[in-house]
Amino acid sequence: MSFPKNFVWGAATAAYQVEGAALEDGKGEGIWDALCRRPGAVWQGHSGEVACGHYHRYVEDVGIMGEIGIGAYRMEVAWTRVMPEGCGAVNQKGIDFYDRLFDELLKAGITPWVTLYHWNLPQALQRRGGWMSPESPKWFEDYTAVVMDRFSDRVSHWMTINEPQVITMHGMMTGFHAPGYKLSMAECLQAGHHLLLAHGRSVSAIRQHSKVPAKIGYAPVGWSRRPATESPGDVDAARIATFEVDPATLWNSAWWMDPVFLGKYPEQGLEVYGSDVPKYSDDDMKIISQPLDFCGVNIYTAAAVKAGADGCPELIPNKVGYRMNSYDWPITPDVLYWAGKFFYERYKKPLVVTENGTCITECVSRDGCVHDPQRIEFIRDHLEYVERAVNEGIDYAGYFYWSLMDNFEWHWGYKHRFGLVHVDFETGQRIIKDSGRYYADVIKKNGV
Repeated sequence: MSFPKNFVWGAATAAYQVEGAALEDGKGEGIWDALCRRPGAVWQGHSGEVACGHYHRYVEDVGIMGEIGIGAYRMEVAWTRVMPEGCGAVNQKGIDFYDRLFDELLKAGITPWVTLYHWNLPQALQRRGGWMSPESPKWFEDYTAVVMDRFSDRVSHWMTINEPQVITMHGMMTGFHAPGYKLSMAECLQAGHHLLLAHGRSVSAIRQHSKVPAKIGYAPVGWSRRPATESPGDVDAARIATFEVDPATLWNSAWWMDPVFLGKYPEQGLEVYGSDVPKYSDDDMKIISQPLDFCGVNIYTAAAVKAGADGCPELIPNKVGYRMNSYDWPITPDVLYWAGKFFYERYKKPLVVTENGTCITECVSRDGCVHDPQRIEFIRDHLEYVERAVNEGIDYAGYFYWSLMDNFEWHWGYKHRFGLVHVDFETGQRIIKDSGRYYADVIKKNGV
């Protein structure tokens, strides 16, 4: 297996999940800090207050990235660390931390790919309405401009917002994530529209303020379906199902990707959401659909469908004893082929797998190592389907494994481990797992 010479091999994290130092050096409170204090909100009362201690151990962590051979690091600049109140005053100590981190990465030959928002809104802005506020796109634009002013001399790769589906669905509808609300569909769609406007205004701010030529993308959930077989009927059914909009949920791709890449909400979505759709203008769509350089997709799993008697997609139940991770997510490696195929056909942008990974039950063995053959198989199997896609002309430009290291897994605290690097959350000790060594070999050979 081999990949294009310029293929990007990376690993990813998010600030609240790894940095710790949650309220140190002038950092402001975020909605996840607030949620973690709510009894019963997070598994066993865990929080990201310390997390992996990356804020204090970043030099060690960059060294580990270098040992693995990672060429690109997808990371987040924490809004709360740079602008503690979300607007107004800039925290110089927060700026200094990212200055040091970027310099360390570049010294090691690692390209930072920066996400501007990965779920931890400043609590001060949440008190002003959060993403429900019509002012929120302007807040995000102003924050983007500050980040560009301080860091765009060294950072050229940017992603605006991570997984708007999760922000709205789990943060505002189910209450599973911060801020822990249970709002109506209409309210969630309104917040979603503000998120999309924030994305567009952020893209404009990056283009306007970047000191070097910028590569800009977006990182929604790459929600998709797979065909049960490769018959034309099943493939067509999977393509249709990948872009369907279910009126009962916000969990889909088309509602969040069509406005960005095609400049319009999907017709089916407008029909099924009906009166819950927020009011919007042509000017809104022009803002949302600012040109992007790549389509980032976070892809983990997908159900299979077949063509029913009328040709419509029909969901196929999982076989008894199907492979799954410790989240109970089915392991479906061909999703990276089919999702890549369908997204590339529809949006015609280079694709970057901005997240793909698995959590398993594992431990440090008596030999002091972490043996995780299931994760090695996961990486190998999924990359084989990326290779197939590339060989068929699908423009996959990069792959970021989630995650660089075990970290704070949101609602589930430290229960689930996704990392290439094991973290002892009591001592902070890092151990590169067998999968990290395997991934290093993949990177070295530019393929499996």
